[in-house]
Amino acid sequence: MGGSDENFPAAIRQSNIHGNNRRALSIINGNIKESQKRGVLTEKNAACGKKPVIPIHRPITRKFAAQLAGKLQQPVVKEVKPFVESKSSTRHLEDCIIIDAEEEYKSMDDDNDVPMFVQHTEAMLDEIDRMDAEVEMEEIEEDEPVVDIDSCDKKNPLAVTEYIDDVYAHYNKTESLSCVPPNYMDQQFDINERMRGILIDWLIEVHYKFELMEETLYLTVNIIDRFLSVNKSVVRKKLQLVGVTAMLLACKYEEVSVPVVDDLILISDKAYCRQEVLDMEKLMTNTLQFNLSVPTPYVFMRRFLKAAQSDKRLEMLSFFIIELSLVQYEMLRFRPSLLASAAIFTAQCTLSGGYKQWSKTCERYTNYSKDQLVECARMMVRLHENAGTGKLTCVHKKYSTSKYGYAAKTEPALFLLNDADF
Repeated sequence: MGGSDENFPAAIRQSNIHGNNRRALSIINGNIKESQKRGVLTEKNAACGKKPVIPIHRPITRKFAAQLAGKLQQPVVKEVKPFVESKSSTRHLEDCIIIDAEEEYKSMDDDNDVPMFVQHTEAMLDEIDRMDAEVEMEEIEEDEPVVDIDSCDKKNPLAVTEYIDDVYAHYNKTESLSCVPPNYMDQQFDINERMRGILIDWLIEVHYKFELMEETLYLTVNIIDRFLSVNKSVVRKKLQLVGVTAMLLACKYEEVSVPVVDDLILISDKAYCRQEVLDMEKLMTNTLQFNLSVPTPYVFMRRFLKAAQSDKRLEMLSFFIIELSLVQYEMLRFRPSLLASAAIFTAQCTLSGGYKQWSKTCERYTNYSKDQLVECARMMVRLHENAGTGKLTCVHKKYSTSKYGYAAKTEPALFLLNDADF
């Protein structure tokens, strides 16, 4: 063997080649016996699941390497000891009832009897699905895009889209200056809120007969309230004169063709002369310090109707509801912008016949959420319900004509009064 000199340098030496061959053969035989013993150990280790130890000092021939590779590839077989039942264990098993879980579950399934833990699990999964659906709906509502209502008027110079937001930001800041105390009638000694309602109801009829602009009516009511809140000595005989003069001032501010003083005297059944009208005009302008440029509910109505993407029907119903609010003294506690927003929201609910979502676009341009409109909207529904009854029916008659789309004949949204979640 050529490799024996390297692997076993002590076994065959140069002096033993010619002299002592038997000793060398005995040593080789001893090494072979030792390797056989090591092979038996490797087989035992393989049976026990251990990796066989490769002998270090044995020469690796091709045959031996093939034997090692074959032994390493053999699957490890675990020795399974036979189970011996003890007498004690058999006694315990005789006293126990063995139940097959799979057969028991099948029998329960055949009887349509679902286990309790399965019912709880299904209930929890259903609840999770319901909550996920609600979250998805909330995300859809939150992701509702805000429409740019001025995009279609970019080329219209009259729409002033470049600074329209600044204009309404100024209106929102200054509208508090146009508001009056909601209880100012308590300081008047000869007139009350009922007389004020009669006066405004009559002026709405006059405004309709003269075919004046809509802005004129809202400014007329604002001038009357602001004057009466400052001048506390108005007697009831002069109350109609205050109303006629306020309409004259509003016409001069808003109208192109202003009614003459004689027309106003005639419409008031000649209760006052020309000089009395002119004197009252001087008194009122000085009392108001010539401040007639105030934001009324009308300017907010136009902007908010555009945000609501209204049609003609919604527009007429909204103006019908807000004109009912002009007559009522208790509606003075709401700001003009809130009145306009609540009127549009109430009209939307009325026309839809059910719950109407206040869109993100309306909330963006009105600066009012749905919750802020609740109280005012409910009061408007009650006004709509009682519009055709009582003595103050001019608004109802006006909006019962074809010119205004028979808006007064629309059924009120009474469900808003009964909706606890609204």
